[in-house]
Amino acid sequence: AMAAGAPGSLPLLLLLLSLLSLRGRGQGFGQTRFICTSVPLDGDMCAATAPGSGSAEELKSTVLQLRETVLQQKETIMNQKETIRELTAKLGRCESQSVLEALPGESKGGGAGRKGGFSKNTMGDLSRAPAAETLSQLGQTLQSLKTRLENLEQFSRMNSSSQTNNLKDILQNKIDDLEKQVLSRVNSLEEGKFNPKNESEERGKIESTLTSLHQRITDLEKGQKDNRPPDRFQLTFPLRTNYMYAKVKKSLPEMYAFSVCMWIKSNASPGMGTPFSYAVPGQANELVLIEWGNNPMEILINDKVAKLPFVINDGKWHHICVTWTTRDGVWEAYQDGTQTGSGENLAPYHPIKPQGVLVLGQEQDTLGGGFDATQAFVGELAHFNVWDRKLSPGEVYSLATCSTRALAGNVITWAEANIDIYGGATKWTFEACRQLN
Repeated sequence: AMAAGAPGSLPLLLLLLSLLSLRGRGQGFGQTRFICTSVPLDGDMCAATAPGSGSAEELKSTVLQLRETVLQQKETIMNQKETIRELTAKLGRCESQSVLEALPGESKGGGAGRKGGFSKNTMGDLSRAPAAETLSQLGQTLQSLKTRLENLEQFSRMNSSSQTNNLKDILQNKIDDLEKQVLSRVNSLEEGKFNPKNESEERGKIESTLTSLHQRITDLEKGQKDNRPPDRFQLTFPLRTNYMYAKVKKSLPEMYAFSVCMWIKSNASPGMGTPFSYAVPGQANELVLIEWGNNPMEILINDKVAKLPFVINDGKWHHICVTWTTRDGVWEAYQDGTQTGSGENLAPYHPIKPQGVLVLGQEQDTLGGGFDATQAFVGELAHFNVWDRKLSPGEVYSLATCSTRALAGNVITWAEANIDIYGGATKWTFEACRQLN
């Protein structure tokens, strides 16, 4: 509507809008009043003063602040639109490429924290498309993957083993890339919390489908699965999530000494996360190995901490061992068969308690749960073994060099039958020892 004004003047209506940012970056103006006033055609808008509106400088400052806010919101919207276009293009390529093409892909973890430092899931700041659209895209992608797998299974039955192996390698690359994209979208959807009940059901379906697909892929890759040694496998955790993990089927007994050894590979930054955690009733940090943020890797026993001198975050396979005895809390650390550090007074005279839960890939804040994505392990892990005694330097060296004399853990032995895998963590053939021999 036109307001009455002086002859020859053009009424100017100042419409001030505050846009709500997706990240809450919009400015709040509290009790600010918005004034409509008339300004002559040749007048200075910022010099106009309405009754009770304050000085011209205050009005000018308000206008400039709002202009800056609008520009910020426009930039945010453009960034979100660009992210949506980028993800849509990636999923489109994934669905349209043929089986004989390889997909590039690389996962990088988010930040890390420990014990209350952070609580949000940090798999990446992704655009949040509407729930129906996102689930539709995920459904189409998974259906496309199912079709490819069925074609590959038929092809592998009709062709030679060499052809099958070539397709196996291509398929592994495809699955690695697809998994990162799909799980990232699931996580983005989860953070949005559009409809908790429906989204929880849909996420469960997606994770179940992923697990089924991975098992079929594993069967194809292994070929003679029944003839493979039970310890010739590795676990892969490609992303920081709060639901990818493996659980050892049995608890640790009461131990007055231990040795924990494993092969590990990661280049996640900052910090590779938590390779394993053991929680007991009343103590979530009974025995934990963790590298969080820019801190060195640490071993926690009964919530007491020792910093370990490992340098392993280079994307290559490394063998690590930690030994400990309750007498004086003496500990030793070995990397690639060589002792790199030692110390004492780490939870002295505190035996490791029994009846707990041993998890690979996540840090427990409660018994068997309370996972935080910022503390999740990102990388590959194999030959996780536990003994109830301190290994000798010679025994550790045999393990690190894949010697036939190497011992298996007498408390926890690395075998497929001893662990359960959850949330889409994958299982492949372990190759590090073959490379050394």
